[in-house]
Amino acid sequence: MASEKVLNQKKEEVTKLANEFKEANLILLTDYRGITVDAVTQLRTDIRNVNAEYKVIKNNITARALKEAGIEGLEEQLEGPTAVITTKEDYLEPAKAIYKFSKDNDFYKIKGGVIEGKVMSAEEIITIAKLPSRETLLSMLAGALLANIQKVAVAIDQVRIQKEEQGQKIAEPVAETVETAEAPAKAE
Repeated sequence: MASEKVLNQKKEEVTKLANEFKEANLILLTDYRGITVDAVTQLRTDIRNVNAEYKVIKNNITARALKEAGIEGLEEQLEGPTAVITTKEDYLEPAKAIYKFSKDNDFYKIKGGVIEGKVMSAEEIITIAKLPSRETLLSMLAGALLANIQKVAVAIDQVRIQKEEQGQKIAEPVAETVETAEAPAKAE
């Protein structure tokens, strides 16, 4: 049986991890079997660059931390080697990084996870990871708004042109009438 000191260390580790899970916007569980050290090193760098953290934690500690954090529904995913990716910031970029890595490495699999407190399957996470980034969506929105503004500007310009043409047509007959009215006056 484990000593009391070791048990206390594990309890502290579980509590610390549970607190991280409570604060996280993203918790991803992944299977890293068959991945080379170089590939994992590159993945850790990519994950760090998007303000997330990559850890390999024993499944029983992860399970206890999830339970302590009040997260249920991921017990089945905690079989075999499991890496845990967490972030307190935007969840989309780390999800995209993991998805991209899993596409490039056949053995690396997303098992499931939690996004903003909602337990999700691997398929749901992959669907979210395929979405355009926030910056891309904002660019698309700006482009759509600019196109609509452009259409309004063209329509207003066309109205101006029509008004000017109508003004010239109206002005021409008035000018002829004035000349005609002046001509007989001079003749007298």
